[in-house]
Amino acid sequence: MDSGVMRINHGTDVFVVRACSNDDGADLLAIAGEHSVEVFRVSPPISERVASFHVGRRITALAWSPRSISPSSSDDWVIEITAAASDFSLHLLTKSSTSSENMFAFGGGLSGHHGKVNDMCFCGGRDQDNARYVATVADDKMLMVWDLHPALDISSGIPSPERSIGSDASSSPHPRPQPTAYVIAFPHPLVTVNCHQFSSKEFLSKASRGAGGTPGVIELVEPHALSKSLMGISSQWTGFAAWRQDNIDIVGATYGSRFSIWDLSKPQGGKPLQTGISFPEGGHQFRWCPTSPDYFAVASQCPTKGAVIHIHDMNYVHAQPHVINIAPRPHCVRDFDFMARRGNPALAVAYGVEVVVFPIGVE
Repeated sequence: MDSGVMRINHGTDVFVVRACSNDDGADLLAIAGEHSVEVFRVSPPISERVASFHVGRRITALAWSPRSISPSSSDDWVIEITAAASDFSLHLLTKSSTSSENMFAFGGGLSGHHGKVNDMCFCGGRDQDNARYVATVADDKMLMVWDLHPALDISSGIPSPERSIGSDASSSPHPRPQPTAYVIAFPHPLVTVNCHQFSSKEFLSKASRGAGGTPGVIELVEPHALSKSLMGISSQWTGFAAWRQDNIDIVGATYGSRFSIWDLSKPQGGKPLQTGISFPEGGHQFRWCPTSPDYFAVASQCPTKGAVIHIHDMNYVHAQPHVINIAPRPHCVRDFDFMARRGNPALAVAYGVEVVVFPIGVE
């Protein structure tokens, strides 16, 4: 790796790392492990912890709220994150310049998921309510869209007390109503969910297998993966899918040893525009770079190769990737994300108890 590497030790194994993509929060990074979520302000070579939330369960997914603002950008800063835990519960985590850490649990019991929550995201595009709705997907084959600020308190059947999106439930004379969920069922477990800043009504979700004719779903299929699936090799569908942030028509995904890129403006019967091979032993995660949109990264969870990430250029998908060796075996990449700060693209990569943040150094 290049110079400028910064290391953050979480203290327990790190399972999720998410960078804030908001313009006013581009130096914020959330790290989640066995029991807690920590938020750091990252300004190499220095990292400063600005919030710590003890959830008490292993964290399986995180999402940044569009409300989040870094202390670097404003004296009136706000940290707001949703987190999913290993007991399938959901949590809204908040801290601001005027209030300490606050945790609000929701989605437990019969009202929520009944399988591991694999991913989550805020949805609503650029609408004023884009911090109100959160989408979650899980092994229980459900996509749930949660209203964090419902107009009706379903526990009492009366209208919720008036409050702004930014108000703190702990300071309200009325208890905060539980979020309500709109549920969409799928035939297979769901691995990822994305929403795009240019759309308030569309989701991109990757299932462990095909969508299976779910109403209202445009299914993107890679023929190679489909043929393997028909032969019973379902592992070829594992991996991640992601929208390119500057173009709602461009979708990328990884499955087995291959990655694919689709252009939704040219459907081609759901077939990809481009395909390539990244890790012969199988890729696990796919991320677009927000600051250099032609770049995308693929990681493998194969411990025999160590912690390795491949950087690809969409304009040269068949060229050899830029290979970044982060740590030797038996380490592997648990999770990674691109930082949203301007300048040379930078990655935050979790392996073991550490997260390393570094520029990728592609020309």
